[in-house]
Order: sequence, then structure tokens, then C-alpha cells
Amino acid sequence: MLDAFLAQHADSSMFLRSNLRRAGLVDGDGPYQGIYVAAMAEDAVLGVVARFWNGMVVVQAPYHVEALTPLAVAASGRKIVGISGPGGQVNRARSVLAKGEATEDSTDDLFALDLGALQIPTALAQGRLAVRHRDASEIALLTEWSVSFNREALGFAESAGLRRHCADHIGRLQAEKAQFVLTAVEVPVAYAAFNAVLTDRVQIGGVWTPPALRGRGYARNVVAGALLAARETGVQRAILFTDTDNAAARAAYRSLGFARIGDYGIVIFA
Repeated sequence: MLDAFLAQHADSSMFLRSNLRRAGLVDGDGPYQGIYVAAMAEDAVLGVVARFWNGMVVVQAPYHVEALTPLAVAASGRKIVGISGPGGQVNRARSVLAKGEATEDSTDDLFALDLGALQIPTALAQGRLAVRHRDASEIALLTEWSVSFNREALGFAESAGLRRHCADHIGRLQAEKAQFVLTAVEVPVAYAAFNAVLTDRVQIGGVWTPPALRGRGYARNVVAGALLAARETGVQRAILFTDTDNAAARAAYRSLGFARIGDYGIVIFA
């Protein structure tokens, strides 16, 4: 019933659907677990807000977000790290929470691509660059990249807690085979991961190129390679969201065939 509702809003419900698929309706401290609070009419779900193990509140409640958000937060009893979901809903959810300053508060462009229309960059198609799953020996390097991404893109402060979070996150993605590195002459130069996975679609997240290596098209190549791997497993569609002010990222994604389909909001509290 819940997934049937979320499937009606599939492209903006990737975290909700993927976490539900992985952990079910289990509220705990394990990865992907959370508490779901829904508005119902007879046997139909009208909206849902979830509070997950990692402190994120995720919304998909077009008409009930103001009512459901405080209930989900109160029911969980855990610290809130941030909010994500359709842009307007995130703004409405934040308005009813007594939270202070945010390190990240943006309404991003939501992009989608049917993978049959994926445009493969020339360097990748010709084999001058390669994309592969991360090797276990690269854990330390990619943990550093994850820390840098979280600091630059999401505004997290450097801390031992952030490093533990990133190490756990990288280790989990490694076990799930959901992260990819781009190599040039066998040297890692860029990274991408799937932060939500379903049988028919994936959501790209955490795309990172070290600053000294930017401007060479590495980001679009690592995303293309990850999506080629997903397409080989039967995945048909890809979703991602990116800052409206990041012209380089938006151009890179459009060059792969992505098109803007809406807004996606993300708030990270200080």
C-alpha cells in the first residue's frame, strides 16, 4: 500500500522507496531503518513522512506535510540532521520544525534519464577512461573523498563523527556494489555512487572529483560508466539532483541526456 502510493511519485521518492525495500517497516538504528507516519483515507495512503536511522526526515506528502512532519519527529525521538524531498514540501516541513541555522538549505534541480537514451562520452566509449567498482584497497582514499564531498556540498564540519559516518557509508556501499571509480591510466580520478536503488531505477549521489582534477569531464564519465553498469542489470531509469547554481554539473548531466523534471529540496542543520 505504501509503495503503491510512492510509486505514483517515483522520481521524487527514491530514498523512501529504496529504504523501504531494504529494511521494511522497521524502526531501529540499522542502515535504512526508520519510522513512517502516513495520512490515510480508507485503504489509501495520501502522504508519508519518514524519519530514518541517519537523522534525515524524508517527505512525500503533498497535502499533509505540515501535519505529518512533527508526528514523525516526535515518534522517533532521535536527533534530526536534515530534511529532503520535493522542494516545496521540504520548505513547508521546515516551517513547522523548531530548528535553528542550516549549513545547507537549497532547492535543487531534479533530473531524470531513461537509460536507453544515455549518451556515452567519447573518452569512455573509446576506452581512454574506465569505470569500475571500487577496490577494497581504496577505502582510505574514498573515505577522504566522501569527507570532502560532505564538507563542500552539504556544509558538514570536519569532525571525528563525520569521518566515522563517511567510513561506514563507504563500507556499506562497497558491500552493496553501489559505488564506482573512474580511472585514468589506472589512477582513480573521480567517484560516483547510487544512494538509492530499485530494480528498475537508481539515484546517483555523491559525485566527486578532487578540485585539482576538475574541468576535464571526469564527473560525466564516472556517472555514465555507473549508469552503463546499472543498465546491464536491467535498470531502466536514473534520477539525480544538483544545485541550481552549479552550471558545470548541470551541463555535464544534460550532455548525458538528463532532463530537468522538477525540484528537490535538501536541508542540513548545523
